Amino acid sequence: MRSIFLVLLLIISLASYGQPSISFTFDDGSTSDRPGYTFEEWNEMLLDKLDKADIRAVFFIKAGGLVNEKGKYLLNSWNERGHKIGNHTYTHPNFNREDVSVSDFKRELLKTDSLIRNYSNYVKLFRFPYLKEGSSTPKVDSIRQILKHYHYSNGHVTIDASDWYIDSRLRKRLKENPDANIDEFKSYYLQHLYDRAIYYEDLSFSLTGRHIDHTLLLHHNLSAALFLDDLIKMFRSKGWKIMSAHEAFDDPIFDQATKHAGESLIWALAKDSGRFEKQLRYPAEDSRYEKDRMDKLGL
Repeated sequence: MRSIFLVLLLIISLASYGQPSISFTFDDGSTSDRPGYTFEEWNEMLLDKLDKADIRAVFFIKAGGLVNEKGKYLLNSWNERGHKIGNHTYTHPNFNREDVSVSDFKRELLKTDSLIRNYSNYVKLFRFPYLKEGSSTPKVDSIRQILKHYHYSNGHVTIDASDWYIDSRLRKRLKENPDANIDEFKSYYLQHLYDRAIYYEDLSFSLTGRHIDHTLLLHHNLSAALFLDDLIKMFRSKGWKIMSAHEAFDDPIFDQATKHAGESLIWALAKDSGRFEKQLRYPAEDSRYEKDRMDKLGL
């Protein structure tokens, strides 16, 4: 009996003091050309960087803008490269809004499901737009029951960030000056994502006493296409393990239902605990936190 206890203690210790783990998930799906790049070019840049690093992601699709030939091309390109295809609604509604009903949201879920279910790498993972899971207990409980009924799991984010805002400013700069030096944008992008990763890693370790398997929220955009290889190198150089996103969702942390639904799963669990009020802000991530710093840097 004592030997079994020691083995269990060793396993817990190894989990606690091992390396942090991260995986990449991408939201939305764009078929728009960007300054200096066609959609096909920058999408291929992103896929090529994932291929070279031997990383498989989960791609959460907002299907409404993809019901055309370009959309089919996009979905096929990710599916054929071995990335999982998840559900991110049809029109990206904010479920916290009073004018978005449970029945509206159910239709969004099922409409996108009907469009992605025939892909070989389709998975029943659902990610809420804006990470908003309902502004009232009845809405939260109702949509959770619907997801359960259709055998969907919540495609939770554990590391949230504002990569989309950095991308919007980068595209604005390149539109104004196609020859602009974007090295400072890259530096800001990398530092921002690492800062947020450390914040959520520290918070999750305080909550669980171990390194969980993180899911990082990124968007399918030009910034990821340009900088993802540098992001991968940065995490690996700092001792992080990069794993398949689909495997990361097997971590027991994702089985927990939170009272405070929405935001990062780690944010919600920390809020539920009542022990981290001084470390939490709302919204957890937003452009307002990056604007002044980027303005001062001239980005």
